[in-house]
Amino acid sequence: MTGGGRSCDAAGMQINGMAHVVLTVSDFAAARAFYGALLPFLGLTPVLDADEFFYCVGGRTAVGITPAEEGRRGERFVQRRVGLHHLCFRARERADVDALHEFVRGLGAKIVHPPEEGPQFAPGYYSLLFEDPDGIRVEVNFVPGKGHLGPGGRLGPGGAGPSERLG
Repeated sequence: MTGGGRSCDAAGMQINGMAHVVLTVSDFAAARAFYGALLPFLGLTPVLDADEFFYCVGGRTAVGITPAEEGRRGERFVQRRVGLHHLCFRARERADVDALHEFVRGLGAKIVHPPEEGPQFAPGYYSLLFEDPDGIRVEVNFVPGKGHLGPGGRLGPGGAGPSERLG
């Protein structure tokens, strides 16, 4: 159904981005220091900074952190366990990925891979992958134009359509 400013019809709806992600962390103080530097660098502004919750908003999304329950503190993130695989932010410019690389190195983040091209993912794909203090993987990528929806993209004009494999 359309009308009244709604974006729904019989085929479904069209979302307006990712509202927020809240990460559960094992060492809140270490994560608060890390994300307290990282998120403002990415253009997010703190709106809540409490004893057990830190929350920043910007770039049409928000990110929060909260401590794990007492019995889980000290555990590390496991990427292939049920739940989050990694978190990825979209940069506005390729140079932003390079600037962030230098910034997170200064934070002491473990760099999984430095800025590199990944044309197997999308035309012009360029990304950095690093870990937060709990080992949660954070990616920042830049994809020019419309990515998969634009010329040369899988879903763009003349594109191959959806893939059946990653990469």
